[in-house]
Amino acid sequence: MLAVSSQLAYFVSLMLFSIGAVGSLIVMKRNTLANIWGNTFAVFGSIVGLVSAVAVLFGSGFSFSFETSLPFLSLSVHVDKLSAFFIFVISLIAAVASVYGIGYVKQYYGKYNIGALGFFYNAFIAGMIMVVSAQHALFFLVVWEIMSLASYFLVIFENNESSHVRAGTLYFVMTHIGTAFITLAFLLLYSATGSFDFAMIKENSAGITPFMKDAIFILALIGFGTKAGIIPLHIWLPSAHPAAPTHISALMSGVMIKTGIYMFIRLFVEVLPNTPLWWGIVVLIIGAVSSLLGVLYAITEHDIKKLLAYHSIENIGIILLGLGSSLIFLAFDMKSLATLGLVASLFHIFNHATFKALLFLAAGSVISKTHTRNMEDYGGLIKLMPQTALFFLIGAMAISALPPFNGFFSEWMTFQSLFAGIRSADTSVQWAFILAAGSLAFTGGLAAACFVKTFGIIFLARPRSEHAKSAHESSVTLRFGMAVLALLTLAIGLSAGPIAVTLSKVAGDLNAFAGQPPAFAADWSAITLVDNFASVSGLLIFAMLTAFIFIVFFAVSIFTKNRKVHIGRTWDCGTNLDSRMEITATGFSRSLINIFRGVLKPTKQVTIEYRDEHMRYFHVTKTVEFGIRDIYQNYFYELIQLLVAKISEQMRRMQSGNVNVYVAYIIVALITLLVIMK
Repeated sequence: MLAVSSQLAYFVSLMLFSIGAVGSLIVMKRNTLANIWGNTFAVFGSIVGLVSAVAVLFGSGFSFSFETSLPFLSLSVHVDKLSAFFIFVISLIAAVASVYGIGYVKQYYGKYNIGALGFFYNAFIAGMIMVVSAQHALFFLVVWEIMSLASYFLVIFENNESSHVRAGTLYFVMTHIGTAFITLAFLLLYSATGSFDFAMIKENSAGITPFMKDAIFILALIGFGTKAGIIPLHIWLPSAHPAAPTHISALMSGVMIKTGIYMFIRLFVEVLPNTPLWWGIVVLIIGAVSSLLGVLYAITEHDIKKLLAYHSIENIGIILLGLGSSLIFLAFDMKSLATLGLVASLFHIFNHATFKALLFLAAGSVISKTHTRNMEDYGGLIKLMPQTALFFLIGAMAISALPPFNGFFSEWMTFQSLFAGIRSADTSVQWAFILAAGSLAFTGGLAAACFVKTFGIIFLARPRSEHAKSAHESSVTLRFGMAVLALLTLAIGLSAGPIAVTLSKVAGDLNAFAGQPPAFAADWSAITLVDNFASVSGLLIFAMLTAFIFIVFFAVSIFTKNRKVHIGRTWDCGTNLDSRMEITATGFSRSLINIFRGVLKPTKQVTIEYRDEHMRYFHVTKTVEFGIRDIYQNYFYELIQLLVAKISEQMRRMQSGNVNVYVAYIIVALITLLVIMK
């Protein structure tokens, strides 16, 4: 009965998104109605999606197939606990973002097509849900394209901004390059097993040769890694995520990039068992590099949404650290430890979705009132937007892994999986775990430093622009969305034990972990490793912090009750204090940039305007611009561009202009394909 209700709720959810999409187009000429229609149906569709996901997580999954004569038009869905977990995360963030969107989208009235926004927004959410439940490779490619195209049109929604169009073009190119690699991986799976159905591929996976499996792994790693934003395939992400409207940025950064991680787990753990050791080592190294470089590039940014986008790359790296350790443990047949690594990865997927969405929504609240994304133009907003400041601070503490908020507990479990690898793995593999643990420790410290800078520059000191001076608190719908996510970051941290148990059941639903207890025990009181190497309790940490705050407050009130407070002007050495005397985001981060100058390649450009070209010692203005050199563009993508240009130049010689020659090319290509397929 529960399976039937979960299946019904799943399709009702998709139906509500469809009504929201089509209805938004029908009423597109009425901005208010189109906004309310699109976001309201997105809210209801997401809530029903949550019901479906919860029913599967605490019950049993379901499958549904609808065959047609055209395979790519066939519908094949299978929702197990892994799919349900991702549907839950997608639906949760989509529900909150949609409530937020009702108020946020009002700023676009009369400027852009609100009906088109509602159409692509609902299609985007429905596409993500179908991606994580598709059971057939061809159907997967169809819904993957729906998700990708819908998100592309959302990125270029503000099409009057040329930078947004360029960001969308880059995203379009990169996502379809990734799709090409995914298609090749699926074709290899079909050639080896004779089926596009994931269940059939899994049953026949024993016939796949090791060489073929390795080729599929590399193709899938590139294809799905492009969507996930792993380094160096990330170049689209820092441009595309900031370009989209903020509530959509929260969805793209919080959940869309996780669809790539979902397919990593589905393919590398479930569909292709008997994981080779080097797969896990590669994933672990990519996670370490992505986490460390992602946070380093975030520190250099002064565009608030771009900074948050780079932190998504960082957190994808942290997620891959858990997944990589799980794959290594599977290769060593240490399934209990493999469960620990996978649970750490899933837990951070959930946590990152909540605190990253919270940070994006808080950033959108600030942007909507200051009309700029440049942090150097903010300042003093804690007095003008106190609730937004509080919500952003909570999100900053969560992403910096400070207890008792949720980010701490998933990073703690990731550390434990890495420490377990150091204790249990062979000597040759231990160094990979040691480097990964060091990278995670570095990443945590740099993330905290980055958000000290971010919060201080945005909310503290004095306003540094007229827009900042005139800012005021956002509307109720925006604050409601932020408040829900802020409460969730704390609630998840306090209930880390039961959540870890639920996620261990998600992992246990996969064949690779079936019947194996996890390497930890958890309940409301604590999460404890089975060898008692480490233990953590969210409730105990919260109680201790609460008691400490109460004691400090009580002591201060007792010792200062008779103290008189005099308020006066700060001594300013005879000079009026203004915003130019504050530390800037550039000044805050410059020392860190210089420490890592070998990677970040900082640049400095000085421009001087003189009164008279013959009076070189008297200048009117002097401008200093700091920046960093994009090493991926210079040392990777430019080389690819030159290679493609040279190949294209050689291919031009084949264009003789003779139709008979072109027909001969076609005949040769057909004969070659027939020989290969035979």
